[in-house]
Parts: sequence; C-alpha cells; structure tokens
Amino acid sequence: MSIRMSHQFLAEDDSPSPGSASDPREPESSSEEEEDEQDLTWEDWVSDSASKRPCKSLFGEAVLSSVSEVIEWDRLNSGFDLDAFSKKLGLDHYQRIRLINFIRKERPSPAEVNGLTGSESLFSSDTYLIPVIEDDPLLQSGSDDWTDSDQEDAVIAEPAPSTFDDAQRRIAALEKKLQKAQEDLKNYRTFVGDRLNLAGLAEALKNDPDPSSSKHASAAPRDDDSHYFQSYGENDIHAVMIQDKVRTASYAKFILTTPELFQGKTVLDVGCGTGILSLFAARAGAKRVFAVDASDIAEKAEQIVKANGFDHVITVIRGKVEGIQLPEEVKHVDVIVSEWMGYGLLYESMLDSVLKARDRFLNPDGGVMAPSQCRMMFGLCEAGEIFKERIGFWGDVYSFDLSAMGTHVYEDAIVDVVGPNTMSSDPIVIKDLFIHDITTRQLDFTSSFTLTATNDQRQKIHAFVLYFDTFFSATGAHLPFEGNPVHVAAEGDPMLAEVWQIGGGTGPRKPNPTRRMSSQGEPLLRKEREKPKYVSFSTGPQSIPTHWKQTLFLLREPIVAQEGTVVQGVFKCRKSDGNSRELDVEIHYSAKHPEATDIPDVIVQTFKVRWLQLDNAWVDSKGYQTMWLCLGKA
Repeated sequence: MSIRMSHQFLAEDDSPSPGSASDPREPESSSEEEEDEQDLTWEDWVSDSASKRPCKSLFGEAVLSSVSEVIEWDRLNSGFDLDAFSKKLGLDHYQRIRLINFIRKERPSPAEVNGLTGSESLFSSDTYLIPVIEDDPLLQSGSDDWTDSDQEDAVIAEPAPSTFDDAQRRIAALEKKLQKAQEDLKNYRTFVGDRLNLAGLAEALKNDPDPSSSKHASAAPRDDDSHYFQSYGENDIHAVMIQDKVRTASYAKFILTTPELFQGKTVLDVGCGTGILSLFAARAGAKRVFAVDASDIAEKAEQIVKANGFDHVITVIRGKVEGIQLPEEVKHVDVIVSEWMGYGLLYESMLDSVLKARDRFLNPDGGVMAPSQCRMMFGLCEAGEIFKERIGFWGDVYSFDLSAMGTHVYEDAIVDVVGPNTMSSDPIVIKDLFIHDITTRQLDFTSSFTLTATNDQRQKIHAFVLYFDTFFSATGAHLPFEGNPVHVAAEGDPMLAEVWQIGGGTGPRKPNPTRRMSSQGEPLLRKEREKPKYVSFSTGPQSIPTHWKQTLFLLREPIVAQEGTVVQGVFKCRKSDGNSRELDVEIHYSAKHPEATDIPDVIVQTFKVRWLQLDNAWVDSKGYQTMWLCLGKA
C-alpha cells in the first residue's frame, strides 16, 4: 500500500541529533532513555494528540494546526460544517469516517456533500473505511461529539406528536432507524464471521455428531513454527548455509582464534543445525557444549558429533530453547553462540529465542554472546535491473500490456543480490542491536533516517536497500566497535581460504606458525600477533554475496535523484500480526532536490518480509520456486 501525505505531518525537528536515543552512534545514557526508546511508536513520533496534530482541509490543500481549525476553516471557506452535518444526518462514528474518506478520495464539491441524505451507499461501503491519508487526525475526532445516548435523549425530549400525520412521520423515522440498525448488525455478523471463520466451525460441528468432544473444547492456538522447523530438516538448506563462506568462515575464525574464550568453558549453541558451530567450539577447547535444535536435523547433528569423536564434549538436545533444561549441575553457560540472523536481520524472529536463552542460561558475570552486535544498514539503491526483471518487463509481452501482473511485487520485500555500483547513497545505521542488552520489546522499532544521493548523474532510484553487519567480540563488551569498520569480504580474501585450515580437518594442514622475537626479546606467534581484536562480516552489496543477499523495498514512485538529493523519513519495523516470524515494514519518506524550494509531500509504503509455501516447495514473493533457501540454519 502506498499513501501520499502532506509534508506538515513530519515535524521539522524529528531527525536524530548526536547523543540522542535514536542516534545509533551513541550509547544510551541511562535506563530512563532506554525505556523511552522502547516506548517510541510512530504515533508518538508524529504527535501526542490527534486533536492537536496538523490536519488537512477536506476541500483544499490548506493545512492547519488542529482538527478544530480545519472544521472551522471548511465551514467558513467551503460552507461545509463536518460536525453539524454529522449530527444532522445522525451519522455514527464509522459513517463519519466513511464520509471523510469519501470526500478525500472522490473530491466532491461542498454543495454535493451538503446534498447527501445519509441513505447513499457510501455510508455502508467498507471501501471508505480505508484511510486516504495515513493517520488522518480527522478520522480520530468526533466520536465523542455525538453518541447513542444523545440521540436517545433527543427522542425522549421530543414532544409527542400532535396530529396523525406527525405520528406517521415519527413512526417512519423510527422504522428507518430500526432497519439501519438491523443492517449494521447483519454487516457486523458478516465481518466477525469472516474473521473468526464461523462458517468453517459450523461445518466442522455438523460433521462431528459430538460437539462436546475434546477437539472442540478450545480453538487451536496459532502455530507460526511448524513450517519453520520443518524446513530445518532438509539437507539442501544446511548445504547452502555451510557453503556460505563469509558466514561460516567468520564464525570459525572467531571461535578458533579466541581459544581463551572457549578453553575449559561451557557453551550453548542455539539452533545448532548440523552442529558445525558446536564442533568449532569443541575443537577450540570447550569443556562442555550443549547443542539445541527443535527440528529433525538434531538427529543428524547427534550422528555428526559422534562421527567426529566429540560426543564426550557435545550434548545434542532436541527441543525449543525456551523449554529445554540443562543438567542440574550446570547453573550457567559462559558463551552462547548462535547463527540466528534472517533476511533483513530480523526475519524469522529467531533472535527472540536467543535472547530467551541469554536470560535463562548466560552467566551474568562476564558471559559472552556470539555475535555480540549487529547493525541494520539502510540506503538508496538504483535497482534498475531488479525493477526490469520483476516489474518492467510485464509492460510489453509480445506487444501486450500485462503490467497488472507486477503490481503485487510492491507489497512484498524482495530478497536478491544487487551490485556495489547500484548503491545511490552511503548507508546509515537504521538499528543497532547490542545482543547482550537488547530486549525482545526493542525488536519492534521506529527509526528516522536521512539519506543523501551520491550518484554523479541524474537517475531513477527504484528501491531502498536493507542489509546487516555482524560483529564478534571476545569480551562481549557494550559498544565494542565504535569507529571500527566492518570487514567486507572480497574475492581472494585470505580469511575465507585460511580459516578452513585452522585446527586441522580433512584438508591439508597449514605449516606451524613461525616464531619471531618481539622488540622486548619475547617470542610471539605470528598468528597471535596478527589476531584481530574483533571479527566481523557484512551482507551488503560491497561484500561477496552471502545467502542472506540484500532485502529490497521497491518504490511505486521512483525517486528521480541527483547528487545532493536528500531523502528523509521514518522506517518502522515490527513482527507481523498474521505470522510472528514475518515482518511488517512501513516506510514514510520524502525527497528534496538541491535546487528545490517547495516542501515535498511525504509518501508512505508498506511491505511484508515473508516467504510463501506452495506444495512443499518454497517460493519467493516473485512466485518462482527456490530450493528451501534461508528458512533454517545449518
């Protein structure tokens, strides 16, 4: 869905300043500020009260500072009084909403609106329940201005009819109200029935002669996990994960080059998959490793652990980490390692489970999370090839216009690889996640952004791009990577080649590292001297592609930008109501060109980050089948 808004809906002083709670470059200064950030919502960001927010006139482009001023403006300048008209026709709250959206969408003249009688179909059409302007203050006003009790009082206070004709008119009016109430009740029953699937329940009861049986005792709870954990049981997906060298080599390098973190320690691997991270931890000297997974792959992991001779160190536990128990003698674990990241970082909601494991099992005195920090990066992307592939080509298929086939693409985020040359701005941090401290409540968030186009020629920008950078620290300290760049893997990257040799394995071993003397005469291992202070990797366009690729949000209205064009707005992300493992993303943005003097409109677009299942094959939002890509972890 895409909505255009007047610029006055965005406050001029809402961009983050250095040191503010929304500034990803600075730590939160106090628990109070952290709590404020947790409570931030889009509604809070816009304003504290609907009645005091800037509001647009119903019959023009004028924007005034409050709802009451707009109603008065329209009364004086257009001859239409919304409150008086609503009371005159006896409109209920939803009919008033339909009227407002009808005026905004169809743009009738004030005279045409004043001529309405209340019997028109628009007052019962659900089409006009959909806001034309996102978060329209007019839609949130007026519900207290007239009530059913007010109308009842008016009927009671009205004098008794003095003539037979007056009585007939009164009866006709009451019958009309009764008919309307009956229609509303019918519509409400239909509305509720559609959403609760009462028809399906009735059919099930009809087919079951005993409606009191236990299977009807309560509705089955929503299960967002079934397909998710089923996908873990497939071999193909684990092959994809492990063969992603950027991903697997980074974990291996961190674990195998920081033995002081693992030697003699207890490690918990959340979502272990094949157990590869548990094997790395055991090889690094861990005393005990608990590898947890809720899918069928746990059985294979147990076989793999035994085949590699680590069954005396690694214990595989089948189940969700939220419900498993560690041996009674294990009070805490020293390290929690997990590869929980999904598309756009938060898709799959596996981080929720990792944070639950942290709160249940991690040693509060020096326990380490691996990874310890992730940054969601956001930028402008030309994405011309993606646009042509997914949407543009439908416009001319054997000289026929099939463009209707491409319209749904704007509703879903696209997961694909774009080249480094497609970036049209420097990326910014849209959300900084410190895994040691963050709460599940903070994973639904709203962040403002400012992006400046860097392209040297005028071009169309077809998308926003989202990816993430990941950091590992041996100390797990808060804010360990301020000022340190993320490692961007390139072709021929020595880390990707050398890490497979660390600790042996089936391949040829590297020669033992040579010793040399330090300036103080102490022998140092070259590997120790060169060991990085942290390990990191990027999933952005500048890096070798990973299985996460990049997440693209295609724009219904491309931004025509040149160098210096500023795109400002708000990025809102939350778990989907329909499936908690999917994401709902809402982007509010406006573009201002360097030479422009007018204030641009704000455009709103909403997206789903999701994958769909069809006949046991997973398909992306484009509709093409893929090989179970990135629905689980290896």
